[in-house]
Amino acid sequence: MLTELRVRDLAVIADVTLKLKAGLNVLTGETGAGKSMLVDALALLLGERASADIVRPGAPRTIVEAAFDLSAPPTPPAASAASAASAAQQLGIDLDDDQLVVRRDINAEGRNRAWANGSPATVGALATLGQRLVDLHGQHEAQSLLKSAEQRDILDAFGDAQPEREAVARAYAQAAELRDQERQLAQKLDEVKRRADYLRHVVQEIGTAQPKVGEDEHLATEAKRLSNVEELTRLAERLAGLLDGEQGAALDALAQASRALDQLERIDASVARWRELLDQAYAGAEELARLVRGYASEIEMDPGRLEGVERRRDVLYRLTQKYGPTIHDVIRFGEEAQRELSLLDTADDDLRALAERREAAEATLEEASRRLTAKRKKAGTKLARAVEDLLPGLGMPGGKFAVQITPALGVTQAGADEVVFLVQLNVGLEARPLAQVASGGELSRIMLALKVVLARHDKVPTLVFDEVDQGIGGEVAMQVGEALSQVAASRQVLVITHLPQIAAQAAHHLVVSKQPKGGIATADVRVVNGEERVEEIARMLGGAGDPVARRHAKELLKKVSALVG
Repeated sequence: MLTELRVRDLAVIADVTLKLKAGLNVLTGETGAGKSMLVDALALLLGERASADIVRPGAPRTIVEAAFDLSAPPTPPAASAASAASAAQQLGIDLDDDQLVVRRDINAEGRNRAWANGSPATVGALATLGQRLVDLHGQHEAQSLLKSAEQRDILDAFGDAQPEREAVARAYAQAAELRDQERQLAQKLDEVKRRADYLRHVVQEIGTAQPKVGEDEHLATEAKRLSNVEELTRLAERLAGLLDGEQGAALDALAQASRALDQLERIDASVARWRELLDQAYAGAEELARLVRGYASEIEMDPGRLEGVERRRDVLYRLTQKYGPTIHDVIRFGEEAQRELSLLDTADDDLRALAERREAAEATLEEASRRLTAKRKKAGTKLARAVEDLLPGLGMPGGKFAVQITPALGVTQAGADEVVFLVQLNVGLEARPLAQVASGGELSRIMLALKVVLARHDKVPTLVFDEVDQGIGGEVAMQVGEALSQVAASRQVLVITHLPQIAAQAAHHLVVSKQPKGGIATADVRVVNGEERVEEIARMLGGAGDPVARRHAKELLKKVSALVG
């Protein structure tokens, strides 16, 4: 449960700490004092989007911090924070004696950071934890109740239909994936059929040519050699002559050098080490001369070969122009064309196999949807009865509630049902969809009735109600307070209210006030007991400081105490 909420520099809040307890916590105060700002602060810790305009004027940042006790349910035997502890462990957050402290900072530029038990965390991680820690019910949540999807979710939560719903979602995803594969293969087959003649031409043209990687470079080298036979022969013969065969040729010069070295050695034996170098030079020049003469003798004028090389080069050039830019690309293009043509031989069998798998998946989806529908119908009857039993106590004595389940236009990942909550708020009127008949106050009370019914199914340990008292008063307000107390018997509940009938039923009463500090309106929070609480209830009754209002406040507190007793 939520044990402490601290807020610094958020709008009118300078530095406020709320100490909360198990059971029913009530937050009261003048309109505009900052009560809803505290709810907004809690929403930031639950992952809600933040902006720079929430930072208190003159402050560098807004800081929101909350402490949660995950060790046990707030009041037995219902809610447990075990799922939150499990989520924390999955997110890699170390828990110290089942205590969790989350913090979020938003600076004046709008950048924000978050922590969980001192370690950096993402806002998404806060949202994941928040879903398991706090159910925040404000005016926009009541409006969401008008949506069929929200009503369906409530019914599934009440009926413990999550396993069946997950089975439907898995089957739907599988069937959708197979339908997509089938569609893509059919489209691919149609495309290949349209391009079949072109693909066959590509395969035949490239297959006939049989190009090889590097062949174009080799042919270019050969063509250049064949085109320059006379010049190559002249140069090779000239090189051979310079090496051997002419007066002053390299081999002749090296032979003379050898004789000179012999003479040097007779005088200075230390130059003998030069002999190996000279011998190597002579052997190298001699081998080079041999290779050059062999090269020159092999060069032949071959116009036929040159013509064949040029024709082959033209073939390869045309292929690269059409399917290139390189021979490697040409070969790959031909292989891809062959693969596409191969599809014509296998696609029909592949399509039949996919169709069989898709039909099996759709049958699985249909069966899973039937099981989910059956569970919804069973839960719908129980939910309607349970909510209807609470309506008279919430100021709707003639109220009727029903859950209408009808086939949807098609199966989705949420099943094959349309779920609509029907209400009859006055005797003699026909039941109509909730979205068409409920006022703001009635909608809040119906949502409260649903929360009471769902309390034994929902594992979230803390419920927060903001403006649940919209449009009600008098005895109905007392009944709403009793309903909230009933929820608080198995949950920690925090209620922001303007009604003394609700505030009087609190186990823990906090008051928000606003005073100017340093030229800026500043909110503060205090816990009230005894006479202070009497004074606050009297203020809410419309007579702060009025003895009559104080007497009425005491009577109201005494009445609530008697009801609880």
